Amino acid sequence: MQVAELMKTDVAVVHEDASISEAVIRLADAHVHGVPVMNHRGRVLGVLSSSDIVQATAERSDAAPQTILEDISVRDIMSTPPRTIRPEDDVRVAAREMLRHDVHRLFVISGEELVGVLSTSDIVRAVADDLL
Repeated sequence: MQVAELMKTDVAVVHEDASISEAVIRLADAHVHGVPVMNHRGRVLGVLSSSDIVQATAERSDAAPQTILEDISVRDIMSTPPRTIRPEDDVRVAAREMLRHDVHRLFVISGEELVGVLSTSDIVRAVADDLL
């Protein structure tokens, strides 16, 4: 089975210059725990996860939470490099990549364009469908 068969194509993204508060709202609105971070040319630079936000908040305990949310940009706390895969790759390759890099999502890239996202839950759902 190819990645393209399981990936989600409606991908929530955040711009590298966005504030953490903007990113928090984006994550909540999309009901996801991580989003790709894009530059002005539409290239994926990294990933921002809820864990990155929690870590940034914990590390800056001397600052007020509102200051952290408004004064720090996504670029400052995103994780790099982004883990990517191609739509034509086999899902088993994707699963191995997720395990090797200890990530829960891979961004699906065609050329340099973001075309989807594949998460561990997408793979588990596919395995469950095969069992039922």
